[in-house]
Amino acid sequence: MTENATAPVTAPDASPISPSVLLVDGSSYLYRAFHAMPDLRADPSDRESQPTGAIRGMINMLTLLRKQYPQAQYAICVFDASGPTFRDDIYPEYKAQRAPMPDDLRSQIAPIHEVVDLLGWKVLAVPGVEADDVIGTLARAAESQGMDVVISSGDKDLAQLVTERIVIIDTMSGKRRDLAGVQAEFGVPASLMIDYQVLLGDSVDNVPGVDKVGPKTAAKWLGEYGSLDAIVANADKIKGAAGENLRKALEWLPTGRQLLTIRTNCDLSGHVDGLPAMGSMAVRDMNTPAVAEFYAKYGFKTLAKALEASLPKAEAKAEAPSSAMGDLFAEAPVASSAGDEKYDIVLDWPAFDAWLKKIEAAGLTALDTETTSLDEMQARIVGISFSVAPGEAAYIPLAHTGPDAPEQLPMDEVLDRLKPWLENPERKKLGQHIKYDRHVFANHGIEVQGYAHDTMLESYVLEAHRPHGLASLAERHVGRQGIQYEDLCGKGAHQIPFAQVAVEKAAQYSCEDSDQTLDVHLALWPRLEENDKLRAIYELEIESSEVLYRIERNGVLIDADTLKAQSHEMGQRILALEQEAHDLAGQPFNLGSPKQIGEIFFVKLGLPVVKKTATGAPSTDEEVLEKLAEDYPLPARILEHRSLSKLKGTYTDKLPLMVNPATGRVHTHYAQAVAVTGRLSSNDPNLQNIPVRTAEGRRIREAFVAAPGHVIASADYSQIELRIMAHISGDEALMRAFTEGLDVHRATAAEVFGVAPDQVTSEQRRYAKVINFGLIYGMSSFGLARNLGIDNTAARNYIAKYFERYPGVKKYMDDTREMAKENGYVETVFGRRLYLPEIKSPNGPRRAGAERAAINAPMQGTAADLIKKSMVQVQQSLDSEQRQTKMIMQVHDELVFEVPEAEVDWVRSEIPRLMAGVAQLKVPLLTEVGLGPNWEKAH
Repeated sequence: MTENATAPVTAPDASPISPSVLLVDGSSYLYRAFHAMPDLRADPSDRESQPTGAIRGMINMLTLLRKQYPQAQYAICVFDASGPTFRDDIYPEYKAQRAPMPDDLRSQIAPIHEVVDLLGWKVLAVPGVEADDVIGTLARAAESQGMDVVISSGDKDLAQLVTERIVIIDTMSGKRRDLAGVQAEFGVPASLMIDYQVLLGDSVDNVPGVDKVGPKTAAKWLGEYGSLDAIVANADKIKGAAGENLRKALEWLPTGRQLLTIRTNCDLSGHVDGLPAMGSMAVRDMNTPAVAEFYAKYGFKTLAKALEASLPKAEAKAEAPSSAMGDLFAEAPVASSAGDEKYDIVLDWPAFDAWLKKIEAAGLTALDTETTSLDEMQARIVGISFSVAPGEAAYIPLAHTGPDAPEQLPMDEVLDRLKPWLENPERKKLGQHIKYDRHVFANHGIEVQGYAHDTMLESYVLEAHRPHGLASLAERHVGRQGIQYEDLCGKGAHQIPFAQVAVEKAAQYSCEDSDQTLDVHLALWPRLEENDKLRAIYELEIESSEVLYRIERNGVLIDADTLKAQSHEMGQRILALEQEAHDLAGQPFNLGSPKQIGEIFFVKLGLPVVKKTATGAPSTDEEVLEKLAEDYPLPARILEHRSLSKLKGTYTDKLPLMVNPATGRVHTHYAQAVAVTGRLSSNDPNLQNIPVRTAEGRRIREAFVAAPGHVIASADYSQIELRIMAHISGDEALMRAFTEGLDVHRATAAEVFGVAPDQVTSEQRRYAKVINFGLIYGMSSFGLARNLGIDNTAARNYIAKYFERYPGVKKYMDDTREMAKENGYVETVFGRRLYLPEIKSPNGPRRAGAERAAINAPMQGTAADLIKKSMVQVQQSLDSEQRQTKMIMQVHDELVFEVPEAEVDWVRSEIPRLMAGVAQLKVPLLTEVGLGPNWEKAH
């Protein structure tokens, strides 16, 4: 099985020690959970209801920790208490720059404390000291009794506590800080971390260090002198500005040490039993009824289902209060409970026949393949698993070759017997990333029908901004963890093929995948069923998956000789450009080295510095090169060299090597669940990013050719996002321009510059085009000024004039920002939800980025919905009329076809009609169709 989704962050590797004590830095995690989780609410329909994102994040993290370290005898979650601490007495400016806690987080503190206690953890918040000090005191007390300790925190300051018995893990990032980890990360041993921190200071807590001394200098000094005291003793010997700054800080350093040293001897009387005894902090069983009530109160339905599933059925009934657990658990079938599974290995025909009867009788069967490759066009089956009910699954090994592999049923006969069921559209099937499995079966001559659901797409429609891999979904929605592929096969050079995995382990892994897929579906499908708009988007995604499978299967014909000739020409031009650059510089240099380019530009040639990097050095990034290229030949040569090198390496050299030997074509993979807007992404190879603004880029498309007796057709929506803007905003002037078939950029120029349309100059139209498209993407006046090469005042005036002439657009933008802040998401015309986790971020740039996305996402997302609707509609028409025309690519708002010459007239007339008719907007949809012997000529 493979998944079209970014892999989720996993827990750190299990510690080599078996910790007796788990200490959680609750204050660190509640902030991180608040910013990492979406803006969840107890009542999703009421944006004023209780925020719950941080609560859910804390529950997830604590549950993961308990699973990872089941042997721990003591579990304590420590929070900062309200009010000042001893550090405020030492230094009144301590943490003075910290922003106040957001109200939405503050309201979640009490519920977090409540649920942590209900989950069986000791909750501590000690006035007068910080959480770090409580953790330090407890860790040292446990260590003194010979106990091993795991501290869970993302705070690097706690690294000063690390010893042989004390390890820090970060469940959110996977980082691990033991003695070796601290040394590797900071360049100093844990025993010197306090000295290291005092030299650096802590800007977050407003604790000064030595000015201009960074991590490298601090580590270097400590490596050379051995301690901060020794550095201070030798301060007069340290040269340069750093030495001068050290000497200036000498009086401050003792105070800095007081502030940054974690106390390990706090008086915790009244909060815990006398240390070093830990008895009052022993792990307790979860208070199941109270947890169920809590989950009901805060709307955690999937957590409630997972909680019920983890209990024996009789106990679940006995524990479930009618007002909470019972109502929640009645919503959907129960997920399976870890340890209760019944997984079969099918090695003989009676067992096969028994399972064939089960899947034929089942209303829905989860199906998964284990294969030889992630390349869906090359992969062959190693084994197949099915699940027909939670906790019940079977694995049919077919091609295991390990030394202890048992005798297996013959693959050809198994597939022959399964084929009628697999190809029966009435037998409903479920999978995770079904498009991949369809290809795998097709490689064996089986065209699977009846795929009703795909858990990856269910997740994508419900929460596009989150990971969609099965491991992440199972953990997130049903509280389950399973075997990872690397656990079976290893990693990197030592990874073995799946066929060599022991059948018993392979069966557990594959059955688990099918079983968890069914569990996740049972959790997600009810949420889609209850929302008509989201259900319609999901159905569109399922239909699109079918069409994309066929597009990928069709592939595209490549003229390798044309690409070879282009590669040779580009190679010659690249060599010539390199020589021209050397001549202009007056010396040879590496055109790929920013450092060497910077020295030649700004030291040798004295070119103007456009901007600087974060370290203060003159920048030589793409933007700088483009600016300098306007006036200087050397940057222009470097830019051209980079562009051609990228084209050659990515396309003209590589594409011929990617031709499938069995089909003679290139088969891209369309990732359906990656872009949050609903757009598809193409990879292996990426056919959507071939540049079309340069002659060389356009020439590459000449190598995408039609088979003999065929032509290439390109059908492209015209100005689709501007048309969607007109529809969404309802702006009368913008709608009129499209309704009357005007040149919209000329019409905009006429409005902004106050001239008649026939008096608009080419320069004015260019300005209007930049404004039209720039505002769609939330471009600021600064961005517009940079794009047009004008000053900010003129850009502001253009934007003001634009909004004056198109007030509907201005209103749409203002309303959308407000709706996004209120709901946490925006929607496309058809109801696809586009979540904006940063829309209320205290970080200004992130919040501004989310506001720009809020304006653009409905248009880009609606365009994605329209092209998917078109793909589905066109394919259905091709099928119903039994046409031989094949869809071979989708590139943003464009569909590309390979058309028999006899069907050219049909394509020319019917494709535009079909694509224009998939939706009725307030302005007409227009599709332009071009035909030619290759993709470039079809434009």
